Amino acid sequence: MGHGRIAEHGFLADGRSAALVDRDGSVNWWCPARFDSPSVFARLLDDDAGHWSIRPEGEFRTERAYLTDTLVLRTVFTTATGSVAVTDALALEPGARGHDVGLHSPRVLARLVRGLSGEVPLRLHYRPRFEYGRMVPQIMRQDDTLVASAASARLDLRAPIPLATEVGEAFGSFTVRAGETRGFTLAYAPAYDAGPPAVLDAEQAVDNAAAGWRSWMGLHEYHGLYPEQVRRSALVVQGMTYRPSGAVVAAPTMALPEELGGVRNYDYRYAWVRDFSFTLEALWRVTCSDELDLHVGWLSRSMGLNQGIVPIMYGVEGERDLTEHHLEHLAGYADSRPVLVGNDAWRQRQNDVHGEPLSAAWLMRGFLDPMPPDIHQLLTGMTERAARDWHLPDAGMWEVRGAERHYVSSKVQCWTALDRAVRFGSRLGSDADVARWAAARDEVRRAVLTRGWSDRLMAYTAAFDTDELDASVLLMPLVGFLPADDPRMRSTIRTIEDRLSHNGLLRRWDGDPAGFLICSFWLVSCLALAGERERAGQLFEGLAARVNDLGLFAEQIDPYSGEALGNFPQAFSHVGLINAAGDLTDLDAGRRAVPPAPERRFPG
Repeated sequence: MGHGRIAEHGFLADGRSAALVDRDGSVNWWCPARFDSPSVFARLLDDDAGHWSIRPEGEFRTERAYLTDTLVLRTVFTTATGSVAVTDALALEPGARGHDVGLHSPRVLARLVRGLSGEVPLRLHYRPRFEYGRMVPQIMRQDDTLVASAASARLDLRAPIPLATEVGEAFGSFTVRAGETRGFTLAYAPAYDAGPPAVLDAEQAVDNAAAGWRSWMGLHEYHGLYPEQVRRSALVVQGMTYRPSGAVVAAPTMALPEELGGVRNYDYRYAWVRDFSFTLEALWRVTCSDELDLHVGWLSRSMGLNQGIVPIMYGVEGERDLTEHHLEHLAGYADSRPVLVGNDAWRQRQNDVHGEPLSAAWLMRGFLDPMPPDIHQLLTGMTERAARDWHLPDAGMWEVRGAERHYVSSKVQCWTALDRAVRFGSRLGSDADVARWAAARDEVRRAVLTRGWSDRLMAYTAAFDTDELDASVLLMPLVGFLPADDPRMRSTIRTIEDRLSHNGLLRRWDGDPAGFLICSFWLVSCLALAGERERAGQLFEGLAARVNDLGLFAEQIDPYSGEALGNFPQAFSHVGLINAAGDLTDLDAGRRAVPPAPERRFPG
């Protein structure tokens, strides 16, 4: 299983990359160049794929927490002879505050060991493995530094203790007494066309990272329900933002399985357009316009003008070719293979992609007046594509790797694109063909209301002319396609909950191996909109309690064992929490951000 359960890990971030640290003090994941770059530690996926641990020599117990309003992790180890705290942080640029956090991070992992009581013998084991565990680096001493180098990467480890080296690894034992501090830094730099890795003091790096994250949190206010959970989730999503471009990755990890031993082990270190409007809604609730501008700017630059199928995902700097391959040398988490790097979903047609930019733009319309030319061009182009392509089959939002189908949620999002464009009207330019867009919108709606409904299930279905359930149709009231208290929509919500939910966790479809968290949060919003506010609140609180001890969500949770599954932490899950909390807050205040559903004018 690599090392440690998924949910046993804490999350560190610096605005460019992320690291995962388990309860035993082992850094088991770090891709230091950027989120989607090759790893130097990948023990999550194979015991031999690299790690860096600092832990007591004997038996111990642990308690851990983030320093308040930060992504700086403090783990307290208690042994029979004393206790120590290990504080871990990915360094930020010295002095970086507010919106500058993460723009120029130095790519340094800092670890600070401080004695709290008695004395504790500790053991350090440093075992870097480059290129996803393929390469054992050379380790050489240069003054007070251990330099690990291979191929195009270099790591400099600075440690205040003697370290013995063997091929590709280093070891050291030391004792920390109450009041004593030992600081360690591990700095990355490319081997070519760059200077040497940064040299930072560990204690200063930790203090600066804490101050940087607190300054960011201080700029953002949230006055709704569940403020503690919302603020933590907002910080996690910000930690998954590649600050130089504004891209928000789905997760900082790859190949963590949706099912133990299963084959759906995908690379999530990219940014999906599908997630975009939901993420923008979440950030809109808890951030300010400066960051919204950054995210929208990334989308506009990345999508540009498309001649063929619109890409549904991008690398963090807008790359389109994310070709997937199997890392055959890795055992995989819990022997879950293939271990996939890259993601071939970038090749798919997913027609829901037309709706997300328009939905996000409508949400942010107050910030888009006057509308920048590049945004105008993007929105008009997506509207025309929705009008042209809505009738085509596609791979659907769950990215099914098989025959294309007429997925209902894809049609609904094409409707969303056309509906928002009609609402924008002349703000999309003098050549906006609002009448034609309105006609196409109404045609999509008629098709969904007739071909997307099953009399046998008494529910809207996964695809046209089928009797298969799918939780994605819960988006219908959330985007304003139908009111949640419409009789057929209420029947759909009830049927989906009855047939796809277990222990408060909603699966995407019948046979999905685990509960999918954002779908579960969609159910919260749908229940509340349908008038079941008390039950919606109870479901929300049950879901919010399923975070790990640090407030982190994976993508999925096994409804029977409670085990976290899928890539971790998962931005979509945290976005789901923020938006559901916001929906409950809005409803209690008598307001609703989503445009109202149109009057029903068609049969069905």
